Amino acid sequence: MSAPRRTRWRAALAVVSTIATIATIAGLAGLAGLAPTPALAAGNAAVADRIDAAADLPPPQRVEQSIADQPSIRAARAELEAEFAQRARLVAGPYEPLLRAGTQQRRASEPDGRWAEWSLGVERTLRLPGKAALDESLGEQGVRQARAALGEARHEAGRALLADWFAWLREATIAREWGTQRALLDAQRDGVRRRERAGDASRLEVEQAEAAWEQADAQRALADARAAQAGAELARRYRIDTPDGVRAAPVPAVEGGVQVWIERVLGASHELALAREASARALIVARRADADRSPDPSVGIHVASERGGAERIVGVALSIPLPGAARVASVDAARAQARAGAAREAAVRRRLEAEVEGLVLRAAGAREGWQRLAAVAERLELASALSARAYSLGEGTVAEVLTARRLAADARIAAAAAGVDAALARYRLLLDAHELWDIDDDD
Repeated sequence: MSAPRRTRWRAALAVVSTIATIATIAGLAGLAGLAPTPALAAGNAAVADRIDAAADLPPPQRVEQSIADQPSIRAARAELEAEFAQRARLVAGPYEPLLRAGTQQRRASEPDGRWAEWSLGVERTLRLPGKAALDESLGEQGVRQARAALGEARHEAGRALLADWFAWLREATIAREWGTQRALLDAQRDGVRRRERAGDASRLEVEQAEAAWEQADAQRALADARAAQAGAELARRYRIDTPDGVRAAPVPAVEGGVQVWIERVLGASHELALAREASARALIVARRADADRSPDPSVGIHVASERGGAERIVGVALSIPLPGAARVASVDAARAQARAGAAREAAVRRRLEAEVEGLVLRAAGAREGWQRLAAVAERLELASALSARAYSLGEGTVAEVLTARRLAADARIAAAAAGVDAALARYRLLLDAHELWDIDDDD
């Protein structure tokens, strides 16, 4: 290579190396303090290109079927059926007719002083006015609470499926990137071998190229094993296959600010609905306990035959329990439980608001981090390509080329993994807002 040409290559390598170093430091600094800017936190009205949710997700029909088949969903359905039966019991009331029958022998100190006698009676406790309506409301509230619990079970199953799917996708993506790096290092190794045969490379350089290839191959094998394990868990738990070639799609920006997403998520949250229904049910229980301070009377009618039928008796009976301290204590306990239910509902709302805000900021921050890492990876790829080109023209060493290649590989893998994490953060936000999968149908 001529001296002027060699000088130009050295200058180009110096510039690229400086750019790559600055990009790496900037990218890592951005990740170290990944809190989104106020503009991202306030909202992102400008939306990048939209993506098809099916590009990096399992088929929606398969998701719906998988979630419907989960044991937790079947258990929640059984609980709903139990609440339907409980509602029917409350509507019917706690009291049933009571039949009383008896017989006896009477003896008297007189001629023929032995008689057979019998008695028969029917009685029933009657609910006072208002209690039946409260019981019916309590049954209806129990059904609504069970429906909310079923919806929350579906949502939790969707969350678990989404997390497990992206755990597999992350490992599969990393394995794919290591496979690409292995192919590049294989070409590099072949080139060094040719130069060794031509007398332009030492045995040390060959060993360095071999070691770099083997390291990339080992990393690919480890990532393949992790991806296979995650795929097996998906197949076992959700009966969902993991097709080849699935990649995380480009991640668009999150539309809307924090408050917008809080309203969207809380408006569709089954967890908040469950807490709300539980609180409402506790209020009805307290009202029912207060109504029980007036005891329900029992009314009965009875007939009897005495002295062998010489005397016939027909009577009506009324019995009323006398309320005591136990009923007052029950009312106090029910009212305290109602206050606790209201406090739990407020706690769930506050926690969900904080979680949604965290999800919005995480989605925005993850996207920003992915973009920065992708830019760093592109620059390091350029530096690696220039280093390899310079080496092919007789400049530099294999160690420099392999170092540049390793930096580029690490950056590509980090960017690919960050892209998967950014997609997961956005999908999780959409799932919590019930805008990702149609898994909320009540049969």
